[in-house]
Amino acid sequence: MIAVVSKVLPFMRWFEGYSMGKFKLDMVAGLTVALVLIPQSMAYAQLAGLPAYYGLYASFLPPMIAALFGSSRQLATGPVAVVSLMTAASLEPLATAGSEAFVAYAILLALSVGIFQLMLGVLRLGLVVNFLSHPVVNGFTNAAAIIIATSQFSKLFGVYVDKAAHHYETIWRVCQAAVHFTHWFTLFMAVLAFGIMYGLKKINPRIPNVLVAVVVTTLLSWAIGFEHNYTGSLDQVMSPVVRESVVGFNTAIADNNRYSEERTRLRHELEDVKKTMGEHSIDALDKQHEIDIIAARITRAKASAHVYRQTIRSFLMSGVAQADGSNLFYLRNDVPAGVTTDGRTWRIKAGNSLLKTDSILYTGGGAVVGVVPSGLPIMSFPSINIATILTLLPFAAIISLLGFMEAISIAKAMAAKTGQRLDPNQELIGQGLANIIGAFGKSYPVSGSFSRSAVNLQAGAVTGFSSVVTSLTVVIALLFFTPLLYHLPQAVLAAVIMMAVIGLINVSGFVHAWKAQWYDGAISIFTFLCTLVFAPHLDKGIMVGVGLSLSVFLYKSMRPKVAKLAMASDYSLQCVDTSMLDECRYIAIIRFDGPLFFANASYLEDQVSNIMRSMPDLKHIHIAASGINDMDASGEEALSLLVERVRSAGCGISFSGVKERVLDVMKRTHLYEKIGAKNIFSTLEGAIERLYNKVHPKEDPSLGECPLVKYIPRKKNTKLADRT
Repeated sequence: MIAVVSKVLPFMRWFEGYSMGKFKLDMVAGLTVALVLIPQSMAYAQLAGLPAYYGLYASFLPPMIAALFGSSRQLATGPVAVVSLMTAASLEPLATAGSEAFVAYAILLALSVGIFQLMLGVLRLGLVVNFLSHPVVNGFTNAAAIIIATSQFSKLFGVYVDKAAHHYETIWRVCQAAVHFTHWFTLFMAVLAFGIMYGLKKINPRIPNVLVAVVVTTLLSWAIGFEHNYTGSLDQVMSPVVRESVVGFNTAIADNNRYSEERTRLRHELEDVKKTMGEHSIDALDKQHEIDIIAARITRAKASAHVYRQTIRSFLMSGVAQADGSNLFYLRNDVPAGVTTDGRTWRIKAGNSLLKTDSILYTGGGAVVGVVPSGLPIMSFPSINIATILTLLPFAAIISLLGFMEAISIAKAMAAKTGQRLDPNQELIGQGLANIIGAFGKSYPVSGSFSRSAVNLQAGAVTGFSSVVTSLTVVIALLFFTPLLYHLPQAVLAAVIMMAVIGLINVSGFVHAWKAQWYDGAISIFTFLCTLVFAPHLDKGIMVGVGLSLSVFLYKSMRPKVAKLAMASDYSLQCVDTSMLDECRYIAIIRFDGPLFFANASYLEDQVSNIMRSMPDLKHIHIAASGINDMDASGEEALSLLVERVRSAGCGISFSGVKERVLDVMKRTHLYEKIGAKNIFSTLEGAIERLYNKVHPKEDPSLGECPLVKYIPRKKNTKLADRT
């Protein structure tokens, strides 16, 4: 009964031998992880394209649920860099980052990921994660680390650019903008955060360096008024060029909105026409033509808005305070002589929506997190749309497998130190429930974190109760301390992300994969390059890597090693090709390494035919079948035809070391009788002695001694080895 309860409720095992001392260790570890998690989660939420406080929502329920129903006692679950990046990449084609629709899709994605992981765990299909081979994950993770780090450049330099079709094009735009428009105090804040985190990590790794950097820079931001915004009308800009650009931008945005609404209407009309008149009717084609024209107009409007937006962002203005407390804004090079400015550089903040000409936001400082809603998120069931779920399904599957692989790898590494037994399927259930229940609390997809799990272990966590403490600490922060986060600079969150992903870069992984097998190294490198090139479409990089891995696997399965064996000086049988050995002219000993099935059955026939053509004096072929661990109908049919072909050519054929599973197939299909019991030997040693005495003719002194004769006199004292 206890075993059944522990299976359903794994956390019941925590209380076996639990003491006050362990409770104190879990309390300290949970609090320590929370101090790292709170700033990290806010940074990762922005990486995912969400408002920063959604990172706190993702840190509220998931860490506790994953610990309660998972098998690892030290794994710290919550927002992580790679999954956050994958979330942004998955949802950007569907909605504008940060919008209400984007948030709704992110929550629905978390639910989809959770259901997928839960089903895999309940059905005990954790092994499906093996489709993501180590070389693929290594290549993807290294590329993702670079993408994550470079995606923070705009916040680091305090510049704003529109995203391009490819990530590398976006980064080029950021670099171009940084040359002229870097906000130097924003850059200073980031450098200061880097210095604090790196310095404290060197001095004492136990100090929560991320928290210290956040506290110091937030206090500094508050003290100096780092954020300096002003809301005023467009008429306060004393430059006709700026005003014309704003009007042009608003016109382009209005056109885009109008065309988008019209396209939506036309699509509904098209569906109705298809139902009533048929999919290929003239009316349907006309309606589709109208939609295509509208789509072209939307593209043109977006391009025009992009040009105006970039122009508006390039305007650097100086502010002049007026007697009534208002400001006038001049382009920096057009300030009238004798007029005193406030010394700040002002810009108009232009996004994807209309600029209200009576309340334009002018920014004269750096970007901060801003208002973080106090209180816990309202628990509600995510809005479900079947069409949207089907669209998100491929991304949910990739995030599920990638996130679980990251989590289970971390859990295994910690289990090796603690001696804990892990259950991968139970871990899948824990991660799945964390994402499902997290979605009810407005969470986006989460996974196990390497850095926070390491902190948890180093802090002395004994059970998953430490993660419960972490969740409760986040609850307290949401209830009482969110106003303190207002002045946290965005550049500091960018620095936090960049410091966190440095550990994901693993160049030695490429070298290790190449040393193991050159094609594994090539797959890892190619996955790395494709992920970088296709970004932000990260799923394509993974798909390429998985496709290459499966292709190599299929190729190797279709062409397994067929080794010709000969006697070496140490009386062992070795591969002729790799060891450069002399072989018997009359008896060919070959070994087939792998299952004999439909994909490679003809390959064995071809190799035997090549051997027969290359050995004119051949009298017998012996197949060492110890490497054949399975055989299907196609393999059995090919083996039957091979026996007939060899015998019709005047040669004998025999087998040794046949596995029971293969032998059963031979007997069920009567191939065993066709081969003959006398031609199936239990061991390779016995087969060689019998075949040499039976088949081998008397030696011709002019041809030299047969290599096999060296073995026969010593067989009783030497165990025959079979190696390649």
